[in-house]
Parts: sequence; structure tokens; C-alpha cells
Amino acid sequence: MLRGQSPTAGGHISTELRINDRIRVPEVRLVGPNGETVGIVPTDQALKLAQEADLDLVEIAPQGKPPVCKLMDYGKFKYENAQKAREARRNQTNVIIKEMKLRPKIDAHDYETKKGHVVRFLKAGDKVKITIMFRGREQHRPELGFRLLQRLAEDVTELGFVESAPKQDGRNMIMVLGPHKKKAEAKVEQKAAKEERAAERAAEAAAEHEERAAARAAGPVAQKKERGRSENLDPEIEA
Repeated sequence: MLRGQSPTAGGHISTELRINDRIRVPEVRLVGPNGETVGIVPTDQALKLAQEADLDLVEIAPQGKPPVCKLMDYGKFKYENAQKAREARRNQTNVIIKEMKLRPKIDAHDYETKKGHVVRFLKAGDKVKITIMFRGREQHRPELGFRLLQRLAEDVTELGFVESAPKQDGRNMIMVLGPHKKKAEAKVEQKAAKEERAAERAAEAAAEHEERAAARAAGPVAQKKERGRSENLDPEIEA
């Protein structure tokens, strides 16, 4: 029996490529293990070639006329595909939308604080939903909120872009900022920056430790020299 054979088991097999004796067409268009074209051969002959090479005959294009099959190590092929799928899932990141609320007449200090949060979110690769909340008579001055949103977008233009332009939503005005960098890229940069800061702190601690050690080593020597000079001086003996 050829390697990679398995008994049929419900719908599970149908999701996989057909291999070896599960390929039941009379002939196939055969591709060699290194991608070279062999040509159209009887399926029995293709299976024999697979056995001789200790490989599997794998149907890679069943829609072909005849179907295209390739000689390969099917177990290795499945393992590598699983590795690629895991890597892709690792690199996938859920889109996170942070929210920041402002008032149209926000003071300078609060604005800078809110902007700092927006900057932090964008650096982390997150989207930010900015909501301007109108109250009372402010609802009749939507231009105040629009100008504030424009100002904020300009202040963070190096980190993000306007993904959804300002629009009125009842008593609020909403704008969405998107980060220039993807979440995965932002995580890599943050990790690198964190490691760099840790290395700097370690270097500073090592330098401080060396200074203290040098000071402790020099201290007793200096005191000993001072005592040596004073012991040889007698105030009642004239020079």
C-alpha cells in the first residue's frame, strides 16, 4: 500500500486532496517532484512511479482534463501547509477600535491629554473613533466640532489618517482615524523599543555599579594615606 492512504471517513476526506489509489481516473497529467512536466500518463503508471520514488501521487488540480497530479511527499506537504496556516493566524490581528470623546469647547490642557491618548492608540496600531459630544446650544454650532476634528487629524497625521470623515450622528459628530502601521508591525516596533529601553537601563545600572565599586575600593586607600601622614606629624616637634 502506498504511503498516505487512509480509509474514507465521512466528509473529512472530501476536504483533502485525493492521493494514491483514491485517484480513479484512467490517466493524469503528471508533474514530477521538482515541478517538471512529465506529461499525460496512465494512472497505473503514475502510481508505479510514485512507489518507485517512495512518494505519493497527489491530485493537485482535479478540474483539469485530465486531472493534474504531482509526485510529492504528502505528509511533508501537509505539515508545511499547517505551519504556514499557523504562521498566518499568528500574524492575523483583530481590529480594535478605541474611542475618544471630546467636547467642542474643550480647553487646551484637556485637548493635549486626549490627543496623547489618540497618539498612543495609533502607535499601537489601533483605530480610533473620535466622538464630539454636543450639548444644549452647541448642537447649533456643528462647525465647532468639525474644526476640532480637523485639527486633531492634522496633529496626528504622521501616525494616522482619516478613515471615516466627520459626520453628524444625532447629537454627536464622529470621525474614525486609522493607523498607518498594521497592528503586527506596531507590536514588533513596540517590542524592539521595549528591549532597547531595557538594555539602556541595564547599561546604566552596570555603570552605576562599577562607579560604586570603584568608590568603595578607593575609599580605604585614601583614608589609610591620610592616617599615615597624621601619624608622622607631632605638633611639639619643630620642623
